[in-house]
Amino acid sequence: MSNVKKLTVSSFRKMKERGEKIAVLTAYDAPTAALADACGVEMLLVGDSVANAVLGYRNTLPLTLAESLHHCAAVRRGAPEAFVIGDMPFMTYQADINDALINAARYLKEVGANAVKIEGGAAMAPVVERMTASGIPVMGHIGLLPQKLLTSGGYKIAGKTEKEAEALIKDAKQLEEAGAFCIILECIPAEVSKQITAAVSIPTIGIGAGEHCDGQVQVVTDILGLSGDFTPKHAKRYANLHEAIHKAFTQYVKDVKKAKFPGKENSF
Repeated sequence: MSNVKKLTVSSFRKMKERGEKIAVLTAYDAPTAALADACGVEMLLVGDSVANAVLGYRNTLPLTLAESLHHCAAVRRGAPEAFVIGDMPFMTYQADINDALINAARYLKEVGANAVKIEGGAAMAPVVERMTASGIPVMGHIGLLPQKLLTSGGYKIAGKTEKEAEALIKDAKQLEEAGAFCIILECIPAEVSKQITAAVSIPTIGIGAGEHCDGQVQVVTDILGLSGDFTPKHAKRYANLHEAIHKAFTQYVKDVKKAKFPGKENSF
């Protein structure tokens, strides 16, 4: 474990107060979680992005609660002391507040997550309030909302007009008042994110939202270059594992075909 002191929701608010940036990364399996924690990543988000990043779905909408919990459990096993957040799938918290509470509690009770994440601003504030009142820490999420892909007409930058910016600031304030311990800002102009970050006392975690946020989150497959040639504008590729893995697999096939593997050193 990389962190000397176990992190809590209070830790992140103190980091904001000190001006210390927060490093967040998605993780979907035990080996990745262990590496991320060992390298000092302070929050591991088991994002609903597991749907398209790992499970092969076209977007996040098909992800089930069972699938999400399965990957959260793997992340927790890989990083037993890390701060792990379970990203609640589409329609596991929107329809009924009692179902939302029961579903959210499963992340804490069954897989040992530290918090859950839900999408939406002011409309979701009552859900956040009930969850936090029940002892469930909640990460909010405003801006581009992948779970509203169909109603928004695609992936679009949020907060481009003054009216939209004002609405996002209001969303952030209401989520804070409802008890959210931090808020993800996705695909929001940097100047608007700066205003939101200044307007709330809880940390803001940006993804495509500029440098003024209190922290940053990225999808692990994006920064490792596991998605081939495609890299989203908001991401920086720190490695090209797609190329490295392709090379390794190709060489393995050649060695098997030519009877170069296994060798004597690989045999009993």
